[in-house]
Amino acid sequence: HVLGRPSVQFRKIQVFAVVSFWSLYLLRGNKNGPPLLRNLSARLSKRLSAWQTLVITLLWLYISRNFAKIVGLESPEPLANLYTRSYFRATWITTALDAGFWTAMKIRTKWLRDLASMIFTFYYLIAAEQADEKVRKVRGLLTVDHLRISWHKSTTPYLSFVTRAMRPKLTRYPPRAIRIPRPGGSSYKDPVNAWLYFDGPLAALKNHTKVVLDVPGGGFVAMNPRHHEDKLLGWAAKLELPVLSLDYRKAPEHPYPYALNECFDVYRTLIASQGRCIGLSGSAMPRVVVTGDSAGGNIATGMILLILENNESKRHINEEPLSLPEGLVLIYPGLDMNIGNWMSDEQMALIQDRRTRKRNRNVLRRKSEDYYNLTPDTPHPSDDEDKTLSPTVGPRDDSIVTADDRSLPPLKPPTDAELDMISQPTLANQSTTLASSKPRLLKTRLAMSSMISYFNDRILTPEMMRAMIILYVGPHARPDFSTDYLLSPLLAPESLLSKFPKTCFLTGERDPLVDDTVIFAGRLRQAKHNLFVQRKELGLLKSKDTFDEKEHVEVTLIPGISHGFLQFVSVFPEGWNHIFRCARWIDEIFEEREGRANRSESMNERMVGDPFHHQHHHNQHQRHHRRMPTESSGDEDRPLEMSALSSNIKTRDDGSIPGADDQNGEINYFTHKRKGPARANRGSGRGKLKRGENGRQRDKSMVSLASEEDLLGRRMKGLAGGLMGMAHDGVETP
Repeated sequence: HVLGRPSVQFRKIQVFAVVSFWSLYLLRGNKNGPPLLRNLSARLSKRLSAWQTLVITLLWLYISRNFAKIVGLESPEPLANLYTRSYFRATWITTALDAGFWTAMKIRTKWLRDLASMIFTFYYLIAAEQADEKVRKVRGLLTVDHLRISWHKSTTPYLSFVTRAMRPKLTRYPPRAIRIPRPGGSSYKDPVNAWLYFDGPLAALKNHTKVVLDVPGGGFVAMNPRHHEDKLLGWAAKLELPVLSLDYRKAPEHPYPYALNECFDVYRTLIASQGRCIGLSGSAMPRVVVTGDSAGGNIATGMILLILENNESKRHINEEPLSLPEGLVLIYPGLDMNIGNWMSDEQMALIQDRRTRKRNRNVLRRKSEDYYNLTPDTPHPSDDEDKTLSPTVGPRDDSIVTADDRSLPPLKPPTDAELDMISQPTLANQSTTLASSKPRLLKTRLAMSSMISYFNDRILTPEMMRAMIILYVGPHARPDFSTDYLLSPLLAPESLLSKFPKTCFLTGERDPLVDDTVIFAGRLRQAKHNLFVQRKELGLLKSKDTFDEKEHVEVTLIPGISHGFLQFVSVFPEGWNHIFRCARWIDEIFEEREGRANRSESMNERMVGDPFHHQHHHNQHQRHHRRMPTESSGDEDRPLEMSALSSNIKTRDDGSIPGADDQNGEINYFTHKRKGPARANRGSGRGKLKRGENGRQRDKSMVSLASEEDLLGRRMKGLAGGLMGMAHDGVETP
């Protein structure tokens, strides 16, 4: 400190010097001490034994170290009331483990390093404050080795034994390591490593058509499926389905976008081989639900965006698109690589949406408390505060503090009643709300991002995020963090978000990444709602239909916990409830898709057997269309083009399409199963057709309206015919 250059090497020399001096003095010096203390030592030795002297000395040292706490001068505890009791206890153990393993990491002999790691861990469990200090210093100068040692510790011999002993017996069969080949046309040739979790013999895989595709987290730089076995074994046992977890290659050896392309190639191979690459029979197209946690959630979401991009390019060249997964389950995902300090007005508007204000109440309250915790004794509110919370009369000059101001009580965060009152729109403030997107629930205009608000988190800190992003991007890439939505899926355009499968989110309220969850969920909800409104305006939906956001987005925010709670369920038993909650989500997604498919099939069968409906559509040559999971919404966005194409299709007297009898193929788009050598050909190749029971070929799609006044048929068919110079059985252009 005197030299102004703190050094670990100098501290080592200092310790050796102190120990050497006093060891030499005890060996060569007088046993009663220096001359000035010999008389006192001789008198005390007659009254105190050696044991009493030792205890008194240690007690005095302990009191000296904690003197500030005794007299009330200790600094406040930043983590007080931040977590639940059970989660804080879990982080106490994980912090001690990190400190112990980082302390022993430089020991070269593996068996000695593993043993020393556990010994140091027991020490840091007792010396918890020293463990916090050790972890704080290491995180200040993180390397990829520190991250990997911390996150790979669960597979070391001693911890692995303890984890297996504490884990309930879930499956009878161990996980299997497999290698999945790359699909044709891939830029890479190396197969992708994966682990298959399935509670049954390999021969039983042929009876399954559902697969859970998991992308495990690990900060893009560490961890493989074996470090996530609590979650994967729990899902395999609960769902009784094959769970395929990918061991994608990690940064910095394989920087972005290598891992993303690996996961995308695995999905393409899984669909192209109809599941044969993992042991399925291949007789039907597999139905897939994709899951991802933390960094794996980023890659899983990027993979969905990559599939949608790929389908858009194929749609323009009339190629068959790649089927989308049935759903997506994201667990505390990191979806924004552009770490910022402040929330934008648009982001706050998504969080403050009245439909989600009850769920996001604690998130909003925390953002308010960020301000009030800094100014607990401020006698007047901040400038431009919301007048609905604290009404004032006339302008105010905050630079002038009067005696009345000093007597005002300190500011407090808004109560639940105030939050509810402000969240309810009124005629008086509707115009103001539309004209300005400033946050309405805060007394200050500043809203801090969760990454900065929870910067002292015990699991995930800004230093760790910075290190992971740098390592993931690599030294040679320079991506645009403001536009690259494959790197930061939070930036994805609404045109792609509107085509997303159902997405479920599970995140802790105190997670530094919680903003990524609530903002992305809000953008998904907004995109789906806008698409719903557009389809309703075009007559593709009934006027009485209502938007149900649970069909598209489900979000669960767990109070009092932070990041990574599924990684240490051995010390956080509540994590098992959340593992099984995700399993229920996966099961519900499969069931919802099956139920929707069955309802559509039965509805089409009833309409095919209705003679009035058949006669009406035979006379009008009218086709209706609804997007399936394997299709693009391009037809819905272009109703004029759809009608023009439909007018080119000529039908026979029996209602069938010429040339269709020569096609022996049939495509069932609810099981994604193709029968026969070819698929029915259609004008632009964008739509999918299915042959009905009476030989008439029609779209398996939108609810057909047996009425001459059908809005889309009357308006768009007339417009298309008029623009292209075609007559439509006497129907004039409106």
